[in-house]
Amino acid sequence: VQLQASGGGLVQAGGSLRLSCVVSGRPFGYYAIGWFRQTPGKEREFVAAVRWTGGTTKYADSVKGRCTISRDVWKNTVYLQMNSVRPDDTAIYYCGAGRDYNEGYDYWGQGTLVTVSS
Repeated sequence: VQLQASGGGLVQAGGSLRLSCVVSGRPFGYYAIGWFRQTPGKEREFVAAVRWTGGTTKYADSVKGRCTISRDVWKNTVYLQMNSVRPDDTAIYYCGAGRDYNEGYDYWGQGTLVTVSS
């Protein structure tokens, strides 16, 4: 399986950004595609995930109400729409394939940097 993340960049606080993750192949037993983020010196943290079948979603409290995760099964792409971004959203964002919403992530894309200026 390969995951290709894109869409990061520099955005002002309060602005919006959409990240994309193109998924090539899904191994058996991995039912979710998720977005995580990481800043220097901190562990990678869960942001949001979507189950490929059914499209149900889960969000971290820190982004609930500001971010929307969705998937386009025809394009094999998962999106993370980020609205009302804040400086503390600044991080490298990774998409991954997991066994469920927030567990069993064994496959990762290369990451895309999001920088929010105040």
